[in-house]
Amino acid sequence: MARPLTDQEKRKQISIRGIVGVENVAELKKGFNRHLHFTLVKDRNVATPRDYYFALAHTVRDHLVGRWIRTQQYYYEKHPKLGLDIEELEEIEEDAGLGNGGLGRLAACFLDSMATLGLAAYGYGIRYEYGIFNQKIREGWQVEEADDWLRHGNPWEKARPEFMLPVHFYGRVINTENGTKWVDTQVILALPYDTPVPGYMNNTVNTMRLWSARAPNDFNLSIFNVGDYIQAVLDRNLAENISRVLYPNDNFFEGKELRLKQEYFVVAATLQDVIRRFKASKFGTVFDAFPDQVAIQLNDTHPALAIPELMRILVDIERLPWSKAWKITTKTFAYTNHTVLPEALERWPVELVEKLLPRHLQIIYEINQKHLDRIASLFPNDDNRLRRMSLIEEEGGKRINMAHLCIVGSHAVNGVAKIHSDIVKTKVFKDFSEIEPDKFQNKTNGITPRRWLLLCNPGLAELIAEKIGEDYVKDLSQLTKLHSFVSDDIFLREVSNVKQENKFKFSQFLEKEYKVKINPSSMFDVQVKRIHEYKRQLMNCLHIITMYNRIKKDPKKPFVPRTVIIGGKAAPGYHMAKMIIKLITSVADVVNNDPVVGNKLKVIFLQNYRVSLAEKVIPATDLSEQISTAGTEASGTGNMKFMLNGALTIGTMDGANVEMAEEAGEENLFIFGMRVDDVAALDSKGYDAKEYYEKLPELKLAIDQIDSGFFSPKQPDLFKDIINMLFCHDRFKVFADYESYVKCQEKVSQLYMNSKEWTRMVVKNIAASGKFSSDRTIKEYAKDIWSMEPSDLKIPLPNEPREVLNK
Repeated sequence: MARPLTDQEKRKQISIRGIVGVENVAELKKGFNRHLHFTLVKDRNVATPRDYYFALAHTVRDHLVGRWIRTQQYYYEKHPKLGLDIEELEEIEEDAGLGNGGLGRLAACFLDSMATLGLAAYGYGIRYEYGIFNQKIREGWQVEEADDWLRHGNPWEKARPEFMLPVHFYGRVINTENGTKWVDTQVILALPYDTPVPGYMNNTVNTMRLWSARAPNDFNLSIFNVGDYIQAVLDRNLAENISRVLYPNDNFFEGKELRLKQEYFVVAATLQDVIRRFKASKFGTVFDAFPDQVAIQLNDTHPALAIPELMRILVDIERLPWSKAWKITTKTFAYTNHTVLPEALERWPVELVEKLLPRHLQIIYEINQKHLDRIASLFPNDDNRLRRMSLIEEEGGKRINMAHLCIVGSHAVNGVAKIHSDIVKTKVFKDFSEIEPDKFQNKTNGITPRRWLLLCNPGLAELIAEKIGEDYVKDLSQLTKLHSFVSDDIFLREVSNVKQENKFKFSQFLEKEYKVKINPSSMFDVQVKRIHEYKRQLMNCLHIITMYNRIKKDPKKPFVPRTVIIGGKAAPGYHMAKMIIKLITSVADVVNNDPVVGNKLKVIFLQNYRVSLAEKVIPATDLSEQISTAGTEASGTGNMKFMLNGALTIGTMDGANVEMAEEAGEENLFIFGMRVDDVAALDSKGYDAKEYYEKLPELKLAIDQIDSGFFSPKQPDLFKDIINMLFCHDRFKVFADYESYVKCQEKVSQLYMNSKEWTRMVVKNIAASGKFSSDRTIKEYAKDIWSMEPSDLKIPLPNEPREVLNK
């Protein structure tokens, strides 16, 4: 009898079958040996792990190229929609960290789903030389290191210099008898790099195109005439800085000139590329057909300048009348809002836009004038409404509200979870939705089950396939079939065993990396996400301190052992987030080194949380912490990954948690805390943190310990800024939810002691997670916004007759 496959072998088998196809495994091995041979002949005699990686990557890329070309031929001949602008396309290959937090990872899931659904879609973004920083923890503090991810090259990408395009900045605007001209500009070249995006088991390979900035050869060389040739050549670096580094802010707007340049750079290059493809199609220059062939989704406001840029191209270059150009523009664009936090909304100073993009400012003013004329005709003498709805904000210096520009310039606007879309429609953009209610939609986020189950948790994926077949991988709604097994003791035991294996493997990783002895049978209680006050890692920390105090108070009292794992990056300039990391690591030092606590409670701060680390921790998690203040998290996608991988959720009624509770039944999640209406009522009444501090002895003790230096004896006032914030200006009301959170955590511990009932609840959650596939999300975008139909056509392999395409 053959031995069972290890997880690693299962993962390898799934990867080969999904991307390459079973029939080509022998060919793959032959190609691998050939690539490895040439690597060694060229360089050295002994293969390194990197040699093996590059040989394998080049082999798989070779295999995809034929399908990639065949896919593009099919799209060209069938003329479906031509393009899709998704900004911030990140982390396709392991830890190409080209985006911040969930927004970028969502784009990667969407690309996977679009290829799997056979949609003719392109993902566009910037090929940052340095991605999101690598996080080191030194003496408990976050330290940032540059992410030099291209240092050894990137075998998946292909430079396409034949499609290099000019992008213009600065200059001035002149009016001529042939129309408006933008002249005397500085030109930067956009060099595209293409990465193949394979669909699952359908031979489709879509394209992710990332732009890199290059200085033209004559850049600043007029200076040579006055003798400073060397300086002129060195100044080329300034031009190429546009694609040098990703801004690491998540949910926070930083109005820097370089960032605005980046936003225009990706937009200008992408639109030229899309229009080039459109003109090469049978439609040529008949721009009336453009919105029928092209749909561009603005992934948050970062690519908002695409709206005035398309208007500039249509009006100034293609010489279309304004009204016709505007109709084409609004029918082409749709906008996804990803946050309601006011500090995250982009508001660019008019002065900066005028300097960098003078023609675009004129176009934005014209759009705004026509928009306000319409509002004034609908609501005469309502100056307040005009002020609220203007694209230009006047208070504290003139600024362009980019969300307003996106709403006015798009035919559809959506939020990313039901509760978020409701807040967008009834609160944040209420004035706009009153005028055009049908423009506003919801598209609840999703995750790709290929990466977030098959790849990262092959043991569970295989177990599910044994029970319900393999079709669920492309139709996650089939997971509902697992409801039949919630009382199957053997299946429950198998699910529990898979989780235990994942935990054991991860505990070995933690012991190796952090030198802390982990109890693998303890509850793995995990909160991994960007560090932000609204995500309330502080509340988790207060619960850790409370558990610690309870153990110390009565060491002999039974205690359900926990390993609390917190991870995430803080934006380098976000002082409070960095202090929160220091507090967590300081509490961990005390807890982990207290002999009275022993193995009952351990605290780990996961360094440098990223996709490859998520793939390890998520399958090993028992309890998923989704504890943001109600009304602040747009959706969340980590919550979905944990649910699919067999963790139970402790969370507030926020973001997609609400729909998770709807799908699984609220009784199968650990829901606590204020709802959105409760938060609003508390705001009206006035939130007084001191009231909770004085009423709750365990909260008071924890806060007093932080305040007195119990966790920082060498610097007793180290956490004074945290204490001050919690008492005086905590917008996210940690104390108000503390009591409900701690009581809910007690219910968690109680259930965890009953392994069978815990696992039964786990299976109910997995069975209810089908809605949260990004395939479902993308089907909804395609049907409701892009007017496209997914295709289940399996594109013929490169060695099959090409005529099949035309059938």
